[in-house]
Amino acid sequence: MPSRLIPDRPEYVTIHNMNRHSSATGVDTYDPPADDTRLFTAVSLGRASQAIVEQIRMLLQDGRLAPGDRLPSERELCQQFGVSRVTVREALRILETSGLITIKVGARGGAFVTSPTSDRVGAGLADLITMSSLTAAEVTEARLVFELGIIPLVVERATPADIDTLRKMTDAHMRALKQGKYTMDMSADFHSAVAACTHNAAITMLVQSFHGPLLMSLIEAKTVAPAMGRTGTAEHVALIDAIAARDVKLAQDIMRTHLQRTAKRVGKTPAKPRAGGQASS
Repeated sequence: MPSRLIPDRPEYVTIHNMNRHSSATGVDTYDPPADDTRLFTAVSLGRASQAIVEQIRMLLQDGRLAPGDRLPSERELCQQFGVSRVTVREALRILETSGLITIKVGARGGAFVTSPTSDRVGAGLADLITMSSLTAAEVTEARLVFELGIIPLVVERATPADIDTLRKMTDAHMRALKQGKYTMDMSADFHSAVAACTHNAAITMLVQSFHGPLLMSLIEAKTVAPAMGRTGTAEHVALIDAIAARDVKLAQDIMRTHLQRTAKRVGKTPAKPRAGGQASS
């Protein structure tokens, strides 16, 4: 799709000083005249880069910027926002890290608006979750709510190709068990693949963001029951059979038994201390 260049017009780059005021967030803004068609407004220097980021995010939410649009050049952005090139580059770096723009070099390069992928958003959520003081017991409790809750969608929407993918995974896991190479990563990957059978991007994103804590809880459970991989993989096979048979109740019963056993095991591991030095009960 051809990019839509934000117009370079005099009214876009002129910084009006009339009717300026400070908002509750401390960002210096102004009330533009009714016929003002400029895309951006000047920002105060105190939080300039973040204010630029917020303006662009709002324009995306409002639909005034869309994926494929090319932002004005750095020089033009400096003029519109009334800031230095260093500040503009910092804002662009934040936007690129957030997955909201991509920077291309060359004659037809520039900053282009993109749609954040579920992988990108999920990674941000994963960072927040992983850095928090979650316990394995809390993670498993959340899994009981979430993974049981999505079973009806999995059973309804799983395609023959999805089921074939799940079977190939468990076949590989069985071989790994025989070779003594089975890991908890394999179990976590299977549960992610089951969630993908919902064909719901939001569910997939949430599962991806939960991968780190999920793996942590499985590793802790394995310290209590080192041979848990064999039982778990056998239950994975039974779960696939229930999905293929479109049997919601059987699939939920298998998943519930599967997760409740993990819950009992992580309940026997020491609780992680929370912030302030107190352990969770």
